[in-house]
Amino acid sequence: MVVHEIKQDLAISVPKQRSEKMKNSTRDIVIFWFRRDLRLEDNTGLNAALRSKVPVLPVFIFDDSILNTLPPDDARLDFIYRQLNKIHGYLKGQGSGLYCRRGSVIQIWEALLQEFQVKAVYCNKDYEPEAIRRDDSVKDLLEKRGIKFYCFKDQVIFEEDEIVKSDGMPYTVFTPYMHKWRETLKAQGIPETGTEKGRFYHYESKFPEASELHFHSGPETVKPYDLKHIGRYAAERDYPAKEAGSYLGPHLRFGTLSVRELISQLDPVKHTVFLSELIWREFFMQILYHYPRVATESFREKYMGIQWRNDQKEFESWCRGQTGYAMVDAGMRQLNESGYMHNRVRMVAASFLCKHLLVDWRWGEAYFASKLLDYELSSNNGNWQWAAGTGCDAAPYFRIFNPVSQQQKFDKDFAYISKWIPGFRANQYIPFIVDHAYARERALKTYRHGTREEN
Repeated sequence: MVVHEIKQDLAISVPKQRSEKMKNSTRDIVIFWFRRDLRLEDNTGLNAALRSKVPVLPVFIFDDSILNTLPPDDARLDFIYRQLNKIHGYLKGQGSGLYCRRGSVIQIWEALLQEFQVKAVYCNKDYEPEAIRRDDSVKDLLEKRGIKFYCFKDQVIFEEDEIVKSDGMPYTVFTPYMHKWRETLKAQGIPETGTEKGRFYHYESKFPEASELHFHSGPETVKPYDLKHIGRYAAERDYPAKEAGSYLGPHLRFGTLSVRELISQLDPVKHTVFLSELIWREFFMQILYHYPRVATESFREKYMGIQWRNDQKEFESWCRGQTGYAMVDAGMRQLNESGYMHNRVRMVAASFLCKHLLVDWRWGEAYFASKLLDYELSSNNGNWQWAAGTGCDAAPYFRIFNPVSQQQKFDKDFAYISKWIPGFRANQYIPFIVDHAYARERALKTYRHGTREEN
């Protein structure tokens, strides 16, 4: 249930205002820190805060260390801002509000601790390396002042140590992980959270304008998620013109939808393929957690010696969607214009960059990270390393997609390509940037010579 569809039975009460300017420092509160969980319903950490019986102040921090790396018109910032504004609007109707600031995370927490009498802080866990370091710093700051820091599982069904091998080691191959994940879900069921009743702190504040936070709010870009196609997902998911996807990515990434609510709507038999995509998401999350070096290194050390060509002009042609291979180009133009790219086309475009052009997968991963509305480090990294052949359970280096045969198989009528390359004519399109047969042999030779024995 997204924020703007909050059920009417969400019962929230707030203490009556005792004076027009209540002194914040004289009243005990707990804080719920929103991060990747931008919803009021079925929110594990928020529910725990509300059960504390102490008034809850909701907080969101636009982290300068992240925002300073993004353009001010980044559509993801706009999506976050819109969701927060909806949350604030609902809370305002209940006599409360959302404390929203931009700046250094630690400095804002220091200001919060000066302004309020904080008894505890609640949040939901984040599994990315930088997020873990951030949380450790905040936890250290709080504990030095005797303030408890509680963190809960929320954005996954099973987290890093729940689906492991019999010896307690993490899985690095997807299929056995998937089987164990499914068996565990069948045995345990979907974790129940629901929506807790409780009190929010009486907090009156105008929600900041986007300009005050130094970014722009433009036309809404992120599409609402849609599950009506999941019945035909398995049969049509590889055909980009059929629009069999759900647009769930950004909603799971930023937590406007509970993953528990999503899984509860799936039939484990009828929707096996769709469910497997969600399991891939958790697989890559636990890989990144257990092997944080993959954020910048190849998972398989034997491929660290690959001599990438890294031709800047060819990379830019790929970014612009001007390689001459129509399926690759259509995908890149879809990405550049909309922030989305069809999953089959992502594989073809990524393989082309790494193997046809021999451009380091990290270049492609960084470009996708700058554009994808559903960008998530673990999945982006895992999928790029899969395409490059350098990751865990990756496609073997000798599997090199032929962009022409991929188009003939999955977009034979050029319906997808024509949508993203207006005026496209197969016999009049721009020349190939590189010949497929030549590029394939070059890649095979480069990969063979660039490998070394793994430890």
